[in-house]
Amino acid sequence: MKILVINGPNINMLGIREKNIYGAQTYDDLVEFCKNGAKELGAEVDFFQSNHEGALVDTIQAAYGKYDGIVINPAAYTHTSVAILDALKAVSIPTVEVHISDVSAREDFRQISYIRPYCVATFAGLGFKGYTEAMKVLIQGKETHGE
Repeated sequence: MKILVINGPNINMLGIREKNIYGAQTYDDLVEFCKNGAKELGAEVDFFQSNHEGALVDTIQAAYGKYDGIVINPAAYTHTSVAILDALKAVSIPTVEVHISDVSAREDFRQISYIRPYCVATFAGLGFKGYTEAMKVLIQGKETHGE
C-alpha cells in the first residue's frame, strides 16, 4: 500500500512552536516516526508539508492514481478550507484526518473540521502516534467514505 502523509501550515515548526501543546519533537522527527511506522506496517510512505492552501490542493490532486490512501493533518486549514475538502472528494482516495493535539479541548473555532465528514477516521490528541494509527486504518481497509 502506498500512503501520502500531508501536513499543513506550521507543522514544519514542530519543536519550536507551542511546546506545551505540540511537544519538543521536530517535523523531521515526525517524518522519521512515520517512516518507521510505515515500514513496520509494510507500507510505502511519502510526505508533503506546506503552509500554502493551494500547494496542499495541488498535492492532493497529484495523488490521484498514485496513492492508495492519504493521512492528512490540514492544521489551521482544517477549520477554514472547503478547497481541501473538495480536492479530497475529487480524487476519492481514502483519507484519515490527524491532529497532534486534542483539538476538541482547545478553542471553539477548532471544533469545526471541514474535512472530517469526508474522512474514514479521525485521530486527535495522540501526538505522533495518531499518524501510525491512521496508516493502520487505511491498511486494514476499513474505509467507508462519507459523501
